[in-house]
Amino acid sequence: MDPLAQFQVKTLCALRYWGIDMSITNSSVYMMVATGLILLFFKFSLRRASLYPSRWQSAAELPISFLESMVQEVNGVSGMPFVSLISSAFFFVLMGNLLGLFPYAFTITGQLIVNLTLALILFVFVTGLGVYRQGTGYIRIFFPKDVPWLIAPVLVPIEIISYLSRPVSLSVRLFVNMLAGHSMMKIIGTFVVMMGPWGVIPMVLNIVFTGFEFFIAFLQAYVFAILSCIYLNDALHEH
Repeated sequence: MDPLAQFQVKTLCALRYWGIDMSITNSSVYMMVATGLILLFFKFSLRRASLYPSRWQSAAELPISFLESMVQEVNGVSGMPFVSLISSAFFFVLMGNLLGLFPYAFTITGQLIVNLTLALILFVFVTGLGVYRQGTGYIRIFFPKDVPWLIAPVLVPIEIISYLSRPVSLSVRLFVNMLAGHSMMKIIGTFVVMMGPWGVIPMVLNIVFTGFEFFIAFLQAYVFAILSCIYLNDALHEH
């Protein structure tokens, strides 16, 4: 009956080596399942790639084409080598969101630590890329050119806090949306059981809400990808 019980991480196979807990949990299993399904989808869809794409080939190429256009629009031509990075993050988040909509499934994106880890990987990569591309000039991100020095004591701390909060905003936004949506579905589903014959009303509501959650699954994956593109733009272009 607890709507938050579905987010509980459970140990499926306890493993410990040299004092390090390497146990297999429902969270790690669903992360592997999500990764495997993504690889299988593209392997199957592109196994007979041709100039005249089949439906499966189109289904694989259309989202990649959309992500390429998004990266180029935000970052220009210099962002094209990083399409694979943005695409990987997009499809992992999307698959994690969609898997959680199946009955008795585990929502990996409903775990803050999973989202934060993914966000930190992108954050560290973008920061390293910015330093590599711009050198010490990358610190201009905290104090752009042509900005009066008089406001530096106020602007610089604000920009530093804003910059360091990027992985937090990426992860928390996704976490809250998944937590709230799935908890609401669980609560409405509980009413279906409790109300007996009258449960058809909340059941219809839950069906509608499930469709809305499918939309949110795609939307949150897109938001994660577009924000990653915006952060990547800071590393590729001087301020």
